[in-house]
Amino acid sequence: MSRKVRSVRVPKELETLDLSGLIRECEKHLRDLESATLLKQQGNQEAAEALMKARQADLGRKIGKLVWEARVQFGKHKGE
Repeated sequence: MSRKVRSVRVPKELETLDLSGLIRECEKHLRDLESATLLKQQGNQEAAEALMKARQADLGRKIGKLVWEARVQFGKHKGE
Protein backbone atom coordinates (compact mmCIF):
# COMPACT_ATOMS: atom_id res chain seq x y z
CA MET A 1 0.00 0.00 0.00
CA SER A 2 1.35 3.40 -0.97
CA ARG A 3 1.85 5.85 1.88
CA LYS A 4 2.34 8.93 -0.27
CA VAL A 5 -0.15 11.78 -0.01
CA ARG A 6 0.06 14.08 -3.00
CA SER A 7 -2.43 16.85 -2.37
CA VAL A 8 -4.91 17.54 0.39
CA ARG A 9 -6.89 20.71 1.07
CA VAL A 10 -7.53 21.39 4.72
CA PRO A 11 -8.76 24.40 6.68
CA LYS A 12 -6.11 26.75 8.09
CA GLU A 13 -6.85 25.41 11.57
CA LEU A 14 -5.73 21.93 10.51
CA GLU A 15 -2.61 22.77 8.49
CA THR A 16 -0.41 21.17 11.15
CA LEU A 17 -2.48 17.97 11.27
CA ASP A 18 -0.27 14.89 11.27
CA LEU A 19 -1.61 13.26 8.11
CA SER A 20 0.89 10.39 8.32
CA GLY A 21 -0.33 9.62 11.83
CA LEU A 22 -3.92 9.74 10.65
CA ILE A 23 -3.18 7.29 7.84
CA ARG A 24 -1.34 4.96 10.26
CA GLU A 25 -4.39 4.88 12.53
CA CYS A 26 -6.61 4.05 9.57
CA GLU A 27 -4.24 1.25 8.53
CA LYS A 28 -4.42 -0.21 12.04
CA HIS A 29 -8.20 0.00 11.90
CA LEU A 30 -8.26 -1.88 8.59
CA ARG A 31 -6.09 -4.65 10.07
CA ASP A 32 -8.54 -4.95 12.96
CA LEU A 33 -11.42 -5.16 10.50
CA GLU A 34 -9.64 -8.08 8.84
CA SER A 35 -9.12 -9.72 12.24
CA ALA A 36 -12.80 -9.29 13.08
CA THR A 37 -13.75 -10.85 9.75
CA LEU A 38 -11.56 -13.85 10.51
CA LEU A 39 -13.11 -14.18 13.96
CA LYS A 40 -16.59 -14.14 12.41
CA GLN A 41 -15.60 -16.79 9.88
CA GLN A 42 -14.30 -18.97 12.71
CA GLY A 43 -17.68 -18.67 14.41
CA ASN A 44 -16.68 -16.27 17.17
CA GLN A 45 -19.25 -13.53 16.53
CA GLU A 46 -19.11 -12.02 20.03
CA ALA A 47 -15.33 -11.56 19.95
CA ALA A 48 -15.54 -9.96 16.50
CA GLU A 49 -18.18 -7.49 17.67
CA ALA A 50 -16.25 -6.67 20.84
CA LEU A 51 -13.08 -6.04 18.84
CA MET A 52 -14.90 -3.71 16.46
CA LYS A 53 -16.65 -1.73 19.20
CA ALA A 54 -13.40 -1.23 21.10
CA ARG A 55 -11.42 -0.35 18.00
CA GLN A 56 -13.99 2.14 16.69
CA ALA A 57 -13.99 4.01 19.99
CA ASP A 58 -10.19 3.96 20.04
CA LEU A 59 -9.95 5.22 16.46
CA GLY A 60 -12.35 8.07 17.20
CA ARG A 61 -10.33 9.14 20.25
CA LYS A 62 -7.02 9.04 18.40
CA ILE A 63 -8.28 11.00 15.40
CA GLY A 64 -9.97 13.49 17.70
CA LYS A 65 -6.68 13.96 19.54
CA LEU A 66 -4.79 14.58 16.28
CA VAL A 67 -7.36 17.21 15.24
CA TRP A 68 -7.27 18.82 18.69
CA GLU A 69 -3.45 19.00 18.65
CA ALA A 70 -3.52 20.68 15.21
CA ARG A 71 -6.10 23.18 16.45
CA VAL A 72 -3.97 24.01 19.50
CA GLN A 73 -0.93 24.60 17.28
CA PHE A 74 -3.00 26.91 15.08
CA GLY A 75 -4.09 28.86 18.15
CA LYS A 76 -0.49 29.28 19.31
CA HIS A 77 0.66 30.59 15.94
CA LYS A 78 -2.41 32.80 15.52
CA GLY A 79 -1.66 34.58 18.79
CA GLU A 80 1.92 35.43 17.77
